[in-house]
Amino acid sequence: MFKRLRRSEAPRRFLAVVMTYLTILGTTPAYANSSFSRTTTPIKHLVVIFQENVSFDHYFGTYPKAANPKGEPSFFARPDTPTVNGLAGVLLNNNPNLLNAGNGTGATNPFRLDRSQAATADQGHNYGPEQAAAHFGLMDLFPLNVGAAGPPPNAPPQIVTTKGVNLGYYDGNTVTALWNYAQHFAMSDNSYDTVFGPSTPGLMNLVSGQTNGVTTVLNGTGSETDGGSGTLTVVGDPDPVGDVCSAPTRNQVQMGGRNIGDLLNDAGVSWGAFMGGFDLTVKNSNGTTGCFRSSTSAFTGTSADYIPHHAFFQYYASTANPTHARPGSVSEIGHDGAANHQYDLNDFYKAVKNGDFPAVSFLKAQAYQDGHAGYSDPLDEQVFIVNVINFLQKAPEWDSTAVVILYDDSDGWYDHQLGPIVNQSTSPADALTGPGACGDGSTALPGIDSGNPHAQGRCGYGPRQPLLVISPWAREDFVDNTVTDQTSVLRFIEDNWLGGQRIGGGSFDAYANSITQMLDFKHGRNGRLFLEPLSGEPQIR
Repeated sequence: MFKRLRRSEAPRRFLAVVMTYLTILGTTPAYANSSFSRTTTPIKHLVVIFQENVSFDHYFGTYPKAANPKGEPSFFARPDTPTVNGLAGVLLNNNPNLLNAGNGTGATNPFRLDRSQAATADQGHNYGPEQAAAHFGLMDLFPLNVGAAGPPPNAPPQIVTTKGVNLGYYDGNTVTALWNYAQHFAMSDNSYDTVFGPSTPGLMNLVSGQTNGVTTVLNGTGSETDGGSGTLTVVGDPDPVGDVCSAPTRNQVQMGGRNIGDLLNDAGVSWGAFMGGFDLTVKNSNGTTGCFRSSTSAFTGTSADYIPHHAFFQYYASTANPTHARPGSVSEIGHDGAANHQYDLNDFYKAVKNGDFPAVSFLKAQAYQDGHAGYSDPLDEQVFIVNVINFLQKAPEWDSTAVVILYDDSDGWYDHQLGPIVNQSTSPADALTGPGACGDGSTALPGIDSGNPHAQGRCGYGPRQPLLVISPWAREDFVDNTVTDQTSVLRFIEDNWLGGQRIGGGSFDAYANSITQMLDFKHGRNGRLFLEPLSGEPQIR
């Protein structure tokens, strides 16, 4: 591995000679100098797999102890596996959560969801109800405020037929791949949604650290925006303005301000967002095409591949590709062109195979594989994640690659740990410390412009979520306790490629810890773990 890293200087020198020659001829492509962008670490390629709707306890609450029932993939942890801040003792056996807070009865404890219960109902995960569930930090009103009954009553316990299903958790016999990645690489047990709320605020924080700054609203604001005192803040799931796949009946918004794509463009660093279903020219095997391309899961049925309100950069005029225009060539992927850095997931595989691996890549699965309860599930999600990582580990660039797996929101699944409230808010949508309140919003972070010094509607950090880093440079069998959030990924990108430049305008990136403590740049290793996509168990090679 170390020999390969040293040899990378040779193609750089070769490229420099070629670029000098092309410059003399006047034929230098616009993106010619970004292929070997300088970094402060050995990481030259960052792949961000951004999944949907999972809390930490929902996937890792009993890590590293799995029940290992007969007939399910087994998981046995290394003897020296570090513990996590999970579910044990009183939290498992005398949990304070109530099904009916009105009369103080109906307490329910967390319970194991069997592998046969991979398909569950979507839970509530709106900005205000999530805060109400946390209840001043008591973390005891999840069924009451964000619970939804399911899965079907074909398996015990009886609680699955009530709103208390959001106390359910999976273990290493269902989310087997993620537990195996945690054994061999680095994970965090102290990472949070940047703010409370559903998918769109999560993705906006991942790419800009900012949910304030709505400049255009179509079809009315409804419950999608709030904040008052200046430009509006997104607290719901509006579609992006102008996307040809945005539903005309849904609220739509466009954002002001800058995002990480703008900064990468300014620096000439190659990057792209790759979304399942984005290429409208493709026809699936079931005959669907365009905005209505769909796929079918054996567990959850049929769902559309592309969901507009999950599209990372479509909300910003500078980085949007509203018509889903295609790149002019494979070699253009990651660089300026008709697609404006917005591509289909299939384009990611093509680019890497072609030797055009962008420096920074954001991946969104087709909907049925993104992990979102209601239309996806942990088993379909596992197939997607394992296939991506197996593919990347075969690429020649693996020695300089890091993969980050994290989530957009918690879906209302129970987690017992309240995050640090680093930004308070007082808006009609808030409910953490009382109606209309997440503490005192008088010192809230600013909005995108100087006329909004304390933008409201950004209460956070929100719910705790999984975060894993998979790389030859990741610490092995390591649990990070550092407080991180979605913008910690921004922080790493900015520090690694952009000389520490920040987005500004009230972005959380200025306050976030990075993910560098999950990496060890003094001790690189082989760092490959090939898993079976269906079982999540290590391949026999």
